[in-house]
Amino acid sequence: MRNFDYKLPTSLNELTDMLSHGGHTARLLAGGTDLVVAMRGGRMTPEVVIDTKHVEELNELSFNDHTMILGASVTCRKVCRNPQIVKHFPALIDCATLIGGTQIQNRATLGGNLCNAAPSADTIPALIVLKAQANICGPHGSRQVPVETFCTGPGQTILEGNEILVSFSIPLPREHEGAFFIRFIPRNDMDIAIANAAASIVIASSGETIIEGRVAIGAVAPTPLYVSDVEPVLSGRPIADDVIAQAADIARQSARPITDMRGTVDQRKHLTHVLVRRALNGAVNRARGND
Repeated sequence: MRNFDYKLPTSLNELTDMLSHGGHTARLLAGGTDLVVAMRGGRMTPEVVIDTKHVEELNELSFNDHTMILGASVTCRKVCRNPQIVKHFPALIDCATLIGGTQIQNRATLGGNLCNAAPSADTIPALIVLKAQANICGPHGSRQVPVETFCTGPGQTILEGNEILVSFSIPLPREHEGAFFIRFIPRNDMDIAIANAAASIVIASSGETIIEGRVAIGAVAPTPLYVSDVEPVLSGRPIADDVIAQAADIARQSARPITDMRGTVDQRKHLTHVLVRRALNGAVNRARGND
């Protein structure tokens, strides 16, 4: 690993100023679980590393009547141990608990997972179905974009020069709403998904009809995919195996996987159908108050 300057800003203004002066050679350190590995392997050689762990806005975790604000530098461990997240957002617990072991979770962040933009990222599909908005700050002001539009390719995002992901805004679930995340890995010592899926469901008070449904899939395309074509298939339909299977088949058709050392195209398409079906059923169970 080559030498670099280490910066520790304590305010958002200080952070943006450091990033501007660091130019293209600066990199942000949220948890470091991806950055440090890349630096050790020589894939990244930043001259400046800026630690975000002491910037208040990036470490915010707060709730109001309608929204949770989750800072980009909040660790997976804090997410998993927060009782309000456990209550309102079990799908985030599903994926955050899968990111490494306890030591990794004490450093890794959902913001870093999104900005790393790996097609197989475990937290991004859950954020998509939860309608998370990415709050971005840069030299030209602030903007907010849906998480499903954030990744533009493997390792690529919509962030422009010197822009920073500050936090997520995630609406609190409605009554009779549930969400679920699931993945498939080749074996326990290769902790990267062959395919993953997340689903959210809002059901009628009767517990028998779907009002709204969202599906997102990962590791089966250049970016995590929001499968918007599933929504009209689910909306207003009864909760039935054939309806859920139809939605899962649309997700399978939307997948654009490759064959690599972890799995084949056919295997990933098959897994997409299986995982989406299971994620939808899991979301329905949570919407009915079962977990």
